[in-house]
Amino acid sequence: MDLFLTGTILKPKGLKGEVKVLPVTDFPELFLSRKSYLAGKSDASVMPLNVLKASLSKGFAWLFFEGVDTLEKAEKLSGMHLFVEEKELARQPTGRAYLHELIGMKVLDGNRYEAGVISDILKMPAHEVYEVQANGRKILIPAVEEFVEEIDMAGRYMVVPRFDEFL
Repeated sequence: MDLFLTGTILKPKGLKGEVKVLPVTDFPELFLSRKSYLAGKSDASVMPLNVLKASLSKGFAWLFFEGVDTLEKAEKLSGMHLFVEEKELARQPTGRAYLHELIGMKVLDGNRYEAGVISDILKMPAHEVYEVQANGRKILIPAVEEFVEEIDMAGRYMVVPRFDEFL
């Protein structure tokens, strides 16, 4: 089962079990409607948590979970990550994709010849960077419109007209 990170529990708030969550998603409003999460320090060992109440404020989600009704119980959740299964991910708007959907995608050069395959996506301070395996080498391409002309999710390819500049 593939799990996807949606937030990290930072700390408890108050004495009744409420926790402060840092959303790591483009859709923080989903914290208001999602009824359950899988929580753990990693995706290898998780436990289910059912949401009783949720709110958003100042870029954070504030959640109450079933069975977590004291400060002590909430403190035990601090530092845990909140995961969802792939089937629970929000649909992306047209022209957008989840990063994991780009792994394995073909990279075409300006002549539309296959130049490589995306093997990883690195998070950098300014933007993501695509790691492309090309002829046994790792090529790093900034994930910005200046370099990426087209992404075709159905065809599973991306066009990088200036690919040769990265060799």
